[in-house]
Amino acid sequence: MPAKLDTVVTHLDRHLKVDQTPDYPGALNGLQLRGEGPVRRVAAAVDAALPVVREAVASKADLLLVHHGMFWGGAQRVDGAQYEKLKLAMDAGMAIYSSHIPLDVHPRLGNNALLGKAAGLGNPEPFFEWKGILLGLRYAANLRRDTLLRRVEKAVGSPVHLAPGGPATVKKVGIVTGGAGSEVAAAAAEGVDTFITGEGPHHSYTLAEELGVNLIYAGHYATETFGVRALAEHLAKKFHLRHHFIDHPTGL
Repeated sequence: MPAKLDTVVTHLDRHLKVDQTPDYPGALNGLQLRGEGPVRRVAAAVDAALPVVREAVASKADLLLVHHGMFWGGAQRVDGAQYEKLKLAMDAGMAIYSSHIPLDVHPRLGNNALLGKAAGLGNPEPFFEWKGILLGLRYAANLRRDTLLRRVEKAVGSPVHLAPGGPATVKKVGIVTGGAGSEVAAAAAEGVDTFITGEGPHHSYTLAEELGVNLIYAGHYATETFGVRALAEHLAKKFHLRHHFIDHPTGL
């Protein structure tokens, strides 16, 4: 039985604590584009990119869930790809919902929590203060660095890149998915010897070496597929909907 869009959106907003979670201004968490009808099929993807919107429309999705929404650049002309995305979705009556930081930090459906779980890490505690919230998760561990690398590679399904600045035996692991490599100094200051993120700037590699921290770049895209997959599955179970994931990797 189809679910009302407003019912689904209200549930998402409350479950993800959208109103309580800070973010970058362009994230615009929540419903970004209203659909025309009820929700029967949910598509999930990391990015609201034009190829993703095309595939979602072709699959007859009524709702597209994304981690990175359509308005990162702030006020912009509705032209080019932006116009095409909106026209495609609106002509199809498809809604678009975005959840960035709220989905990163969710304790059960979040990218951080699910990456840690997939890598075999347990009993996390929140860490890494950012805009009044704790953005990441920290884990106590006692395993070889190469073992952790293999686990992370299996979790994300692709090779990872290591700046081997820290110990060969890992004791304290921090995770902030996405593009947090530039924050390696802040992570090290909170006592982790190994920091897992998606990507970072060039200088973060040598900085990790100088700080004595292992820095694992597991891919911005790859570390942020977990949340949208889990969120779509959550909605499917709660509202008896069909769901699928649109894989559109960037390689970054």
